[in-house]
Amino acid sequence: MTLRAFMHRIAVLTVFAVLLSGCDKGNPLTVVKAVAAGAPSLAPFFDEDSGLGKDAGAVRSQPVRGSLQQGDTPGLYGGSKQPTICDVAALERFLTDPGNHDKAQAWADVLNIRTDRIPEYLDRLTPVLLRHDTLVQNHDYKKGKAVPYNSLLQAGIAILVDEQGLPAVKCSCGNPLRPFKGDTGRISVRFEDGNKKWAGYERKSVVAVRPAPRKLARIALLDVHEPARGIDRPVGTTGERDATFDAGKPRVVPELAGTTFAQAGRELIDAGLAAGYAGQEPPPDGARVTATDPPAGSELAFGQYVMLTVAEGDGSASGGETGPATVPTTAPPPPHPSGPGTPPSGTPPSSGSRSGGTSSAPPSSSRGTPGPSSTPPPSSTAPGSASPGSASPAPKKSSSPPSTSAPASSSAPPPPSPPPPPPATSSAPMTGEPPTVTSRPATSEPASSEPASGGPSTTVAT
Repeated sequence: MTLRAFMHRIAVLTVFAVLLSGCDKGNPLTVVKAVAAGAPSLAPFFDEDSGLGKDAGAVRSQPVRGSLQQGDTPGLYGGSKQPTICDVAALERFLTDPGNHDKAQAWADVLNIRTDRIPEYLDRLTPVLLRHDTLVQNHDYKKGKAVPYNSLLQAGIAILVDEQGLPAVKCSCGNPLRPFKGDTGRISVRFEDGNKKWAGYERKSVVAVRPAPRKLARIALLDVHEPARGIDRPVGTTGERDATFDAGKPRVVPELAGTTFAQAGRELIDAGLAAGYAGQEPPPDGARVTATDPPAGSELAFGQYVMLTVAEGDGSASGGETGPATVPTTAPPPPHPSGPGTPPSGTPPSSGSRSGGTSSAPPSSSRGTPGPSSTPPPSSTAPGSASPGSASPAPKKSSSPPSTSAPASSSAPPPPSPPPPPPATSSAPMTGEPPTVTSRPATSEPASSEPASGGPSTTVAT
């Protein structure tokens, strides 16, 4: 090859590379740091040698059908027969120690709470194990400040989740977590600083979590080592009040053709199943479902996926090829200042907090105790309870962290129109917090010994 021909080829390749890079100029790759289970953080908020939390080993990430999943998705989180995986009381003692005020201030700012509300906030968190390699915004503590960075947490890592199923704290180091803000389809994962690529890592198995539309009262987990064993855990407890259920018991796929994507998702959650879709973003909530795979009437184990196909012209293509979705924002609002002051809007004062003793101590009587509710939330049926559509569990206890998404509307059909009201009649606006939703497994189907497989889990129950 002559020098002239060689230079011509180089020029062509250079132009081609420039053109390719120009296509992605408006949507660059997001650099994500891999965090392996059991690997220590370089700049943790909390000393990892103190035994604050313990990750589970040998947990292979489960496949997903749609990389963005709600915090109440059945099968999303797991547990084990050794429930005490995070010493929440020890974390509280550390963050409320006056000698650690600066670190507590940085920690609270990340989670958009005041330092004096840390005990109440911790009292509402629930320890779980990741069943998927999960994208989050992590935070190190450097030079007196919380330094955010995007990270991919390996399946098996112990975390605390909030009442909407969002990752809130990494147990082993106390690092605060917030939702991943990037494009899940355009990430560059870096395995460094002792975090070697783990066995079973697959790019297509990565998931990010968006908030459930309503607060959960209970979370249905799958045992990370025995997936046919389900664990029903009240929100705000650390395992001492767990109950088990048969996750292998068949769940029947409901008839979903003609419903909206949002309604289909709620009905699947009620049945203990997960909504799947093709592409990186879910279809618009109003997109009409035309088919499911497997079809209605099929039987699946708890937490398995049902792929939804929506009609063309509804913001996505048929066959599950979806377009941009309208999803709740996961970005936290601006932080509130530390110290006394007015609590965030919509957050009433708490009536109690987690005990300062060991994490196995029974929770306070106020935690996980439902009260009256006026709006039935979409949810799944707990063992021995009424079927979906019955009276909903009531709002959870007092104080709650700022919600990151609006309440979901009821999937029930509207009631008949009442006769026109007499003139000059007015009504006061309704107020109040969104009702609590119970994350429980559905139990209306015949029993079976079929083991569960990996799909996300956290069912919402009425």
